[in-house]
Amino acid sequence: MPVSRRSLLAAASAAPVLGLAACFSEGSEGATASGRVRVAHMLPPRSGLSPLSDDAFKLSRWATAETLVVLDTDGNALPWLAQDWIQEGNTWTFTLREDVVFHDGTAFTAEAVANSLAFAAQAAPKPRILDGVELTVEVAGSTVAVTTADTDPLLPHRLSSPQLSILAAKAYRDGIVDPVGAGTGAFVLTSVDGTSSASLDRNEDWWGGEVLAAGIDASFVPDGTARAGKLRAGEADIVEAIPVSQAGLLEPDQITEVPMPRTCTLYLNCSTGPFSDPGVRAAAREAIDAATIVEGVYDGRADLAEGLLGPAIPWAAERAGRTRPATAANTAGTTITLGTFTDRAELPEVAQVLQQQLQEAGFAVELDIREYANIEADALDGAFDAFLLSRATVLDSGDPVAYMFSDFASDGSFNLSQFADDGVDAALGTAAATQPGEDRRAAVLAAETAILNADAAIPLLHERVIQGDAASVSGSLKDPRERELVGPQTRLV
Repeated sequence: MPVSRRSLLAAASAAPVLGLAACFSEGSEGATASGRVRVAHMLPPRSGLSPLSDDAFKLSRWATAETLVVLDTDGNALPWLAQDWIQEGNTWTFTLREDVVFHDGTAFTAEAVANSLAFAAQAAPKPRILDGVELTVEVAGSTVAVTTADTDPLLPHRLSSPQLSILAAKAYRDGIVDPVGAGTGAFVLTSVDGTSSASLDRNEDWWGGEVLAAGIDASFVPDGTARAGKLRAGEADIVEAIPVSQAGLLEPDQITEVPMPRTCTLYLNCSTGPFSDPGVRAAAREAIDAATIVEGVYDGRADLAEGLLGPAIPWAAERAGRTRPATAANTAGTTITLGTFTDRAELPEVAQVLQQQLQEAGFAVELDIREYANIEADALDGAFDAFLLSRATVLDSGDPVAYMFSDFASDGSFNLSQFADDGVDAALGTAAATQPGEDRRAAVLAAETAILNADAAIPLLHERVIQGDAASVSGSLKDPRERELVGPQTRLV
């Protein structure tokens, strides 16, 4: 598997930071610059590629927008645009690199960093990595001091989120963020054609060293069959999220399958409707046979869920057993609406299986299936009794607490379950305040148990990422966190 640029940085961490460029060059010795890499993505941009939305992960996967901090494979925080940092009370002070220039030619300065972070902190809604976090930013020479209202042991990890990418001042205008030509990464975003395509050119002056590919031509292909077909037809070099149904139609050496921190979960509306009754939620949980879904819909290419966190987070296996606090209610004749989206090819089929299983338990189930862009707002407004979602659980910080806050805290910004519970809020608060390490992990698992015991959500399975690569591609990145895809060492051979 190609070496991640995060791993290269870790290898160079014992040497002066300028050793990074040499580290990259050494990894590509003998290679020559190649042509443009064609990438087929699953989801189109939802917010004009604003880094304050999930579009940030496209910017990260194209290596165009960068953050102060990155994570290694174990989730530890490492320097990137920041060289180092120290903590004093509620304040973290970051010393910045001095050899970075934005794509528009302006200087990478502490003022630019403060501007990006302050804009994100004041946005409405804020990036979910900042759920429950109040911060202020001050500049002192080549350092940036970030102060939080409460002591936050995870702040460096938060700043690794692609949603907190640092962009040039020109990106911020009239309350929106436009990343075109405003990043610092290995590729320069030059144009975006709505929700159909984007183009990036090689950054000839990237601070990290040589960039091998001439550029990236990205297309957005929500239909999974069509996306896989582009690889078979030689119309794409890298294809993300190959549907399970298509994986068997490709050559074995064209696909890579990696367990990932992504869970297919059924969120239950705990505020209104039938699932406001804990007994009805318990009845739904007991009616569902997730093993049938793993073997039938996913052809065994997934892992049965024992909780919200899966095998891509090894320490999650240490969880204690669940309790079953609610007695299942009689659900005969209970009508529920179940929503999901078409962008992930397996979800509509999973929804149909769930419909059948729940109807066998006495529910009457109405399905509402649309493209994600057309259903997200209704889901967040609580328009469904249940919503089926494929959800990354450590996407933002390498730590599950941010995801749990976002999805299950009373004021979480992505609370599809419309869930509010003082005990869960307290458990999440304890986890958030605990230093990284074994104690924090134990606190995370305690919060997970409290959420599961309330049946706010029913985890079904943990997905594996299936990425497609043409034989002509070298150095593409297979990242379980979905932060990296095309890197400086990616090239056509």
